[in-house]
Amino acid sequence: MTQRTRRILRGGISLALAVSTLWAVTRAAAAETPGEAARELLDPARSALALIRFERGDLLPDSPLSLPAAFALRFSPLLLGAHDAVVGAWDVPDASSPTPNHAREAAEQDSDAPGAPEASAPEPAPVSARDNGVPSTTLRPSDPAGYLVCGEVYVHNGSAASLAQSDLGFDFPAKLAEDKPQVLIVHTHGCEAYTMPEGEEYVESDDHRTLDEKYNVVRVGDEIARVLEESGIGVVHDRTLHDYPSYSGAYNRSLETIEKYRAEHPSITYVFDVHRDAVADADGKQYKLLCAERPDAAQLEFVIGSDGGGLSHERWRDNLKLACAVQKTLLEKYPTLMRPIVVRNSRYNQQVSPGSLLIEVGTAGNSLAEALSAARLFAEGFAETVTG
Repeated sequence: MTQRTRRILRGGISLALAVSTLWAVTRAAAAETPGEAARELLDPARSALALIRFERGDLLPDSPLSLPAAFALRFSPLLLGAHDAVVGAWDVPDASSPTPNHAREAAEQDSDAPGAPEASAPEPAPVSARDNGVPSTTLRPSDPAGYLVCGEVYVHNGSAASLAQSDLGFDFPAKLAEDKPQVLIVHTHGCEAYTMPEGEEYVESDDHRTLDEKYNVVRVGDEIARVLEESGIGVVHDRTLHDYPSYSGAYNRSLETIEKYRAEHPSITYVFDVHRDAVADADGKQYKLLCAERPDAAQLEFVIGSDGGGLSHERWRDNLKLACAVQKTLLEKYPTLMRPIVVRNSRYNQQVSPGSLLIEVGTAGNSLAEALSAARLFAEGFAETVTG
């Protein structure tokens, strides 16, 4: 072997070691313990998911820290104890960075009543109920293994937080205030959109995403707001696309929005973060999820954040009890409308109120019409639950 060949070989080995070391650091930065770090590194499914999340800028969705900063914190016990303080100092908004709603926010600041909510949702645009051609299925639990079960409500604890059968129930502490508004609707990932019937496509900003509020989940929020207002519940619907122009940091930006509205309107008890899910097979083929009793409606899912990721969230079980109560109401009429409730490590800004819910309305494969039908059913069930 020549000296030049040995140099090339050594260089290739060095590059491979550098890449593998960087990947290991990237994976381990999101782990809480050495055991969890090992699982993250050795599990192919976890690694593939991490690649996707890293590409989307969402490897650490509940923290604005960069990977080097997160790595330093995670592996230094002294620094880890000051995690919340570091996060608070890190995520300082840049006042020079415009947002899609910058002009509207400036107009509100200059008005006589800053931050005053709109009296009602805008007049909804007509939506076609034609089939969009995406194959459908209905997800339903058939075996209680792996779940905690409360009546007909199934709960999957996918977090590191402890959760026992005794923690479940339908007696939630969040109550409607006498004053209005009582509900705030936000969209951390407002650009999320659906699959329209042929000939009714929207202009995409990314895969199954659009800035057009007539087609993304902001339109779904309009429908929820409209039904709640008709039920006598006051609603503020914030239409900010927190995931545009940057997807990374969307939860930090939506938290600022939530805190702003709650400071302006102390009567707000319930906070809904409305999303849509995505379900695809190994080849990337999208599927829609439909309610068997109402095949015009997409299935829904509640995602509940916890303190399993290490951040303070003492009352997360109160949010879970609200989700259980609303799900119980909905399942009495539509037994397959709701997928099992999922508990996860991240907080999803739900630490701000014991009446917080993250709602997945359908999937990317569902049509907008199916999502709107599900949104109406959810709003009716929620109103019945909290006013009953």
